[in-house]
Amino acid sequence: MKIQLFGLLAALMFLSACGGDTGSTDQTTQEDTDAPAADTLRYEQEANLKNLRQLTFGGDNAEAYFSFDNSKLVFQAANEAWDAPCDQIFYMPISGYTGERPPLLSTGKGRTTCSYFMPGDTTILYASTHLGGDACPETPPVVNGKYVWPIYESYDIFVADLEGNIKQQLTDHPGYDAEATLSPDGSKIVFTSTRSGDLELWTMNTDGSELTQVTDELGYDGGAFFSPDGTKLIFRASRPKTEEDQATYKALLAQGVVQPTEMEIFVCNVDGSGMQQITDLGGANWAPYFHPSGDKLLFSTNHHVEGGRQFNIFSINLDGTGLKQVTFDKTFDAFPMFSYDGKYLVFSSNRNNGGTRDTNVFLAEWQD
Repeated sequence: MKIQLFGLLAALMFLSACGGDTGSTDQTTQEDTDAPAADTLRYEQEANLKNLRQLTFGGDNAEAYFSFDNSKLVFQAANEAWDAPCDQIFYMPISGYTGERPPLLSTGKGRTTCSYFMPGDTTILYASTHLGGDACPETPPVVNGKYVWPIYESYDIFVADLEGNIKQQLTDHPGYDAEATLSPDGSKIVFTSTRSGDLELWTMNTDGSELTQVTDELGYDGGAFFSPDGTKLIFRASRPKTEEDQATYKALLAQGVVQPTEMEIFVCNVDGSGMQQITDLGGANWAPYFHPSGDKLLFSTNHHVEGGRQFNIFSINLDGTGLKQVTFDKTFDAFPMFSYDGKYLVFSSNRNNGGTRDTNVFLAEWQD
């Protein structure tokens, strides 16, 4: 699949870890934007969403994840008006931020991705390249004629407080360590690493101890989240099957990049057993997150549109049945996450961006 629309190429860059860089240049701030009235942003078909509200206004904002008490969101954003030329980590209350920008939690150096609240809601996890240099690392859009995501070897995982002070570095192995999320009980972290030679899922304790490899099949395993009961992992994966595809995957990975255009959703037990492929849709299926019931999930996909130029959120049962479209924007909907009490859904979308490339954070009440 070749994606030709620049805006979606930009949006796809969020997938390079849990997220990525989209390079928007819009500098509108929330303070000088009149927020639309609740639910005027919801498409008529979006029956699962109620009282939809826009929380950010300009730039590229993605991967907003709830605090344990459901009162705050931590997210990554690239916005020149916020002095963030490439993704940095910010947080805000679920009502949205006030002032010129929300509080910055990362260092402001390098590129960051995949932030997540730790137990107690006073610290966060995130991955950053800042130890590899202050500047934004380069992002090659094409390698040998192929659209790719960079896998930066300088990514490591850190814990920071809500003042932006780094409290701990959890990984220091050479190579890519990123895409970290936390179990619901706050005891385990799952992340993606190249430490075994391929992009595999690993788990560790919240202090960085007891490193355990979860997956071991050739291909990119990433964007993992725990089930509500903490027993399972859901994630996106590429699985090159032919010798040619495997050789291409290995050659690109050796150059520090992967192709994002063919991925499916998988689920397994936390120890890697019971591996099952949930989707078999073709195209890019990614950003999965468990429904509060634990029996189904939401994910973003472009399988339903010719040419792959539109991403929407779908739901599906764990056994692969019951596929249903949830969101209907004509460009980009992704990164769904439920609040821990199941009342709210937060996601990122290109709706209501005035025809720009902006991706913003939206919050809705969820109704089954």
